[in-house]
Amino acid sequence: MNATNTMKRILLAGAVAFGLLTAQTSFAQVQVGIRGGANWGFASKPEFLGNLTPTLHPSPGPMGALFLDVPVSERVSFRPEIGYVQKGFVVKEGLDLNLGGFELPIGARIAYQSQNLEVPLLLKVNLSDGAVQPYLIAGPSVGYALNGRIRTRATALFTTKPFDVDMNYGGGMSRWDISGVGGLGLAFDAGAGKFFVEGRYTHGFTRQVQTPVVNVNVRNRGIGVSLGYSFPIGY
Repeated sequence: MNATNTMKRILLAGAVAFGLLTAQTSFAQVQVGIRGGANWGFASKPEFLGNLTPTLHPSPGPMGALFLDVPVSERVSFRPEIGYVQKGFVVKEGLDLNLGGFELPIGARIAYQSQNLEVPLLLKVNLSDGAVQPYLIAGPSVGYALNGRIRTRATALFTTKPFDVDMNYGGGMSRWDISGVGGLGLAFDAGAGKFFVEGRYTHGFTRQVQTPVVNVNVRNRGIGVSLGYSFPIGY
């Protein structure tokens, strides 16, 4: 099954589930919200390459989303989102050049960055009631890379301006990304709505590099932290 068909099935299942849930839920109970923060993207490293490839470092970038919170039961709700997240990773290479007893570090920082539309379909489980409410979130997510770039900076006594090259999607690189999301958050009552802080981990299942001979096991990973606010529709 290709990534496009998988995405269609996940989105269709989410739409059907959302319709059934909202039909059984009071409109005033549904919450709408917004969140924003930072995502530290990184990638799995192909094991068979061992030390032949450099270490892949996290690449920080922005993230944000709009979402609905639709109650299913007293403690469980369905949380579909549509958002943006920057994914990728960083490669750092360098050496020390000896200039008559003076060591001059020379290196390069290469950041692989993709700008992604993300559609998570999550379940949220409230762990307790009160003014502060901890909760868990988990579920699948479908992502699509709108565009991407490879940003290079050289470093020595000073850092050069970045040099950008567009990523070549449609050839050996995949735009689609099917992933799983899990996280923990804290919500605080604030008038009719709630403020919240949330941390989440995203585990990609789609190979991002497609080659005809060798399966290169490079998959997206990410750790995100965000702040947000939600309030009842119709308040």
